[in-house]
Amino acid sequence: MAENNFPPLPRFIPLRPCFYQDFNEIPDQCRTMCKRLYYLWILNAATLAVNLIGCLAWMCGGGGATNFGMAFLWLILFTPCSYVCWFRPIYKAFKTDSSFNFMAFFFVFMAQVVISIIQTVGIPGWGVCGWLATITFFSTNVGSAVVMLIPTIMFTAVAVLSFIALTKVHNFYRGSGGSLGKAQEEWATGAWKNPHVQQAAQQAAMGAAQGAMQQNQNQYSAAPTYNYDDPM
Repeated sequence: MAENNFPPLPRFIPLRPCFYQDFNEIPDQCRTMCKRLYYLWILNAATLAVNLIGCLAWMCGGGGATNFGMAFLWLILFTPCSYVCWFRPIYKAFKTDSSFNFMAFFFVFMAQVVISIIQTVGIPGWGVCGWLATITFFSTNVGSAVVMLIPTIMFTAVAVLSFIALTKVHNFYRGSGGSLGKAQEEWATGAWKNPHVQQAAQQAAMGAAQGAMQQNQNQYSAAPTYNYDDPM
């Protein structure tokens, strides 16, 4: 078994990586999508970090300390939780063609999209510099509001990209023949946690995809034939 390599921690920290991550083990047809979801997770984590700075400016401008404390909780809790709860399931789903992991991703990521929309709105007291909080604070302190505007725009981008990502993954899953019934079958049989079964499913899915692509190429590359011997 490969040694865990994520998150990449400095040697002086007495902790070790918890996960193994290597995009080369993801099938070619879904590797790009998996990488984009990973970049989306990085963007979400960076947005929470910038939001902490925005809430600091909010507090310094007279907005109170509650939002800064909540922003700190958003950062330290939702950064690792989002990785474990929705990125790891979709990573495993792409790796092993697991319907159960796809369903786990859809369930959690839909909640992620809703949370991103709430963060974009920016309800005061929730520790997020959304549009509502930022626009209303312009009348109190313009400098702090300008700083708050940066995470607000980033929250908006995360919300939009998250919705697009959810749509694309759903289309990919439905196009590959996945369904809720298949996920329930994996749960009932325990196939979702059996590495040998998942490896066989991955190979079967890749073979089916390659066969479909080859069939389409043969269909469109075949030249039409005409019989000129038939009488008019």
